[in-house]
Amino acid sequence: MTKHSSDTTKELLQQMDPSRLPCHVAIIMDGNGRWAKQRHLPRVEGHRRGINGVREVVEGCCEAGVKFLTLYAFSVENWQRPLSEVSVLMGLLVRFLYDEIEEMNSNGVRLRVTGRRDHLDNQILKAIHTAETSTQNNTRLVLNLAFNYGSRAEIEDSLRAIAKDVKEGKLQPDTITAETLRDYLYSPWLPDPDLLIRTSGELRISNFLLWQMAYTELYFTDTLWPDFGRNDLYKAILDYQKRERRFGKV
Repeated sequence: MTKHSSDTTKELLQQMDPSRLPCHVAIIMDGNGRWAKQRHLPRVEGHRRGINGVREVVEGCCEAGVKFLTLYAFSVENWQRPLSEVSVLMGLLVRFLYDEIEEMNSNGVRLRVTGRRDHLDNQILKAIHTAETSTQNNTRLVLNLAFNYGSRAEIEDSLRAIAKDVKEGKLQPDTITAETLRDYLYSPWLPDPDLLIRTSGELRISNFLLWQMAYTELYFTDTLWPDFGRNDLYKAILDYQKRERRFGKV
């Protein structure tokens, strides 16, 4: 992971209120393809450059004191992209998982992956298992990768599991609550996001954590993901700290 230090970064950190930090930041990493197109490069070069953005926000969250970071790495819809691009993305994921284990351990980062794992290639499953088990004792930051993930698929799978347990007599229909559904989601241990960041100027949430984001603060930036760095993260957090969160109350 890269090292980064500047007067601006220090100033932004000093402006933050440690008592009002978002516990969980979620990011839709968008704009890799457009970044490459602007530079007359293949789309895959944008994805490769985007790895630097991952390193920057992971280190930035560690430095600021954020406890959970979820990155939308690959959606269930992304399989519809050209096979050559998907192949590169899978290779980048596997390489990232193996290459970053030592650095994650030195920074106290625990890696977890959220999403459907059926039908994934064994090489990918092995890389995920290795990274998750190798970092499972780290407590400074949980880096949660939403991979082969879609929120509607998550809710669908959860409802199917609930229906199965009702049929088998393990669960009574009249006892089902919102908390019950939450317990059946892919990552019931994950707190709801306090702050969602989407890069590249798109104003949508693209089937990402729909259940969990009922009261999440949204932040959109025109910055393309490969150009998004620690200072951009800190500006988003400072904007979040200016807001008054009511959670439906007066």
